[in-house]
Amino acid sequence: MLRRLKTQTTEMVLLAVIVAICLVLSLASDRFFTLVNLFDLANASAVNIIFAVGLLVVLIAGGIDISFAVAASVVQYLTALALAQIGGGGWVSGLLIAGSIGIVLGAFNAFLIHRFRIISIVVTIATFNIYFGLLMFFTRGVSIYDLPDWWTGKVILFERQMADGNWAELRLPVLVMALCVFATWALIRHTTTGRQLYAFGDNPEGARRFGISVAAMQFIAFGWLGLMAGIGGLVQAHYAQEVVPNALYGRELDVLAAVVLGGARLGGGRGSVLGCVLGVLLVAIVQNGLNLLGASPYAFRMIIGVIILVAITLSNAQIGKLFATRSEGRAAP
Repeated sequence: MLRRLKTQTTEMVLLAVIVAICLVLSLASDRFFTLVNLFDLANASAVNIIFAVGLLVVLIAGGIDISFAVAASVVQYLTALALAQIGGGGWVSGLLIAGSIGIVLGAFNAFLIHRFRIISIVVTIATFNIYFGLLMFFTRGVSIYDLPDWWTGKVILFERQMADGNWAELRLPVLVMALCVFATWALIRHTTTGRQLYAFGDNPEGARRFGISVAAMQFIAFGWLGLMAGIGGLVQAHYAQEVVPNALYGRELDVLAAVVLGGARLGGGRGSVLGCVLGVLLVAIVQNGLNLLGASPYAFRMIIGVIILVAITLSNAQIGKLFATRSEGRAAP
């Protein structure tokens, strides 16, 4: 009950901050609060939200993964090569191939963590470098532009022409993002597995004593992130209409900052899909606003650094309070 109350408080604070920033930006730039810009913001944020809900599951389970963005780049290349072998395929085959490769890469992380008892951040730093190194070595940094028509063709869910002649378009990535968000919400909130993930992240030893499988939790969490990374990689290539080896490089820190800012605790056991989405939107709105105001892109990197520091500081403070409360409880007669 206390955990849910804290989560709801975080969500309300984030929502209030987003509203305040949107009001300021709407006054500072007449282009911000337009349908064209808002739809562009939704389309551009879709991939990060897909990554974020996958990372959320790992954080809830008490782990951390910084290799997912590079894994998504690997998925893009392998999927493009596989589709070329089967004559192009379609969205169904593309999602199956990308999702399967992503799950394998996520499961590989889980295997290393469980088998060798290495903390997750160390393992994923290693696989981050392995995946990216192998990708750049075999591709030599060459992009793939010859993709199947279904993959690069623009799919518009809703469009409207504005008075200035510009088109406001809501595209396929937003629909895929909504489905991934719903699937993650259903997993962590309405399944036994979801409750076990929370319990395992909050108290691994207690969860183990209650019969929850450590291996199962790790493989499910990292496998789910791998699945989201695969889907996100496929969607990102669709949005960009090309496969670029380093297009997603560095995005893992933006997503991690947003998810932790959204209320996910680095110590595990807490986090919500709504808070996760709000965290990503806050970061995206700040970036969009700075772009509209003509600010230097380095200013955004600086702000992301501040967000990471604030989010981790708050998370560590919450962990410290949690351990202090538990210590007081054990010391009480």
